[in-house]
Amino acid sequence: MVSVCFYFQVHQPYRMKKYPVFDIGHNSDYWDDEKNRSIMRKVADKCYLPTNQMMLDLINKTDKRFRISYSISGAALQQFQEYTPEVVDSFRRLVETGAVELLDETYYHSMAFLYSRKEFRRQVTMHRKIVKELFDYTPQVFRNTELVYNNQVAHTIEDMGYKGILAEGADRVLGWRSPNYLYRPKGTKKIKLLLKNYKLSDDIAFRFSERSWKEWPLTSEKFTSWVNPVNGSGNTINLFMDYETFGEHQWESTGIFNFMRQLPWEILRHPDNSFKTPSETVDSYDVMAELDIPHVVSWADVERDLSAWLGNSMQKSSAEALYALEDAVIASKDKKLIEDWRKLQTADHLYYMCTKWFNDGDVHKYFNVYERPHDSYIAFMNVLTDFKIRLKKFHATKPAAFALNPTLG
Repeated sequence: MVSVCFYFQVHQPYRMKKYPVFDIGHNSDYWDDEKNRSIMRKVADKCYLPTNQMMLDLINKTDKRFRISYSISGAALQQFQEYTPEVVDSFRRLVETGAVELLDETYYHSMAFLYSRKEFRRQVTMHRKIVKELFDYTPQVFRNTELVYNNQVAHTIEDMGYKGILAEGADRVLGWRSPNYLYRPKGTKKIKLLLKNYKLSDDIAFRFSERSWKEWPLTSEKFTSWVNPVNGSGNTINLFMDYETFGEHQWESTGIFNFMRQLPWEILRHPDNSFKTPSETVDSYDVMAELDIPHVVSWADVERDLSAWLGNSMQKSSAEALYALEDAVIASKDKKLIEDWRKLQTADHLYYMCTKWFNDGDVHKYFNVYERPHDSYIAFMNVLTDFKIRLKKFHATKPAAFALNPTLG
């Protein structure tokens, strides 16, 4: 018996304005509301609304045998509420079927775990709160930003009470093992690890419309013929991908919607196939073995490491400068300062500074408003300079707090 576990990432960042050096100290309006609104409206119409309706129809028509999961960043949920509230309603209808699971992540889709465990925990708690408020739902499984994972992430998440965590099934960490089983993260006691089957996931997310691909065109029958043989040699096929695969990365004209409408029916033709959410997968199968992943892996690019966000000096210096302000920002207790600081943590800002180019990274640059990585870096550092001026002014009457933060000088 083999089950298919669909997980979709839903995220849109708050995009910054192309902030010039002349604005430093004079203009602290960093966020491009017009651009954020227009992109959210566009993606809602092309992806979120039609895809949610398709998924709802499939769940109902299969009598809930078709089951899926989502992780929706807090940044995306905030913008849905601001610009496209009907999208929140459509996700709510999906959750109400009982065939949809919601996962937790960092609220601002940040790399906080790499720089501050305190901030990481705060953002996960924030995300848990908004999911409860909007959907009356408490997640039991966690996925870190961009599937950034190692043993330490698993230890922290187990300590926070989650029973499952998602990661990339990278060849260098699996070796001869298969991603189609559950594993126990090294040193943990209860939490289970679900690994992405990157080949089958990327066949849909990246290669679906690639005419030079030897398997093009991909049909639901062909894809199912790759799923069926896993019976007897695996428990779960974890298909993890960006939700924008439907309608944005793969346009409707490619046939992606027709493919997805047929896929559940084809998979369910086999009597030993089923669909399960991550929690159901965790509850249904024992772990195959303990898996040791001491070094960080992610699901980005062919290397599946941190180089997409922290691979050059611009990215590293930006992240280090941003997180160096943590104590002063949190101590301020100023809502606007804290919110701006957290919006700046969103991993997309670091990705826009990426200077390496790989085909399977194109989707990450899909909504990039900058022409060059260096333009992104300049805008980010200009904003950060202005932010530090604001923060310094706020703490001017609090010398004790200021003295602990020489980065404000």
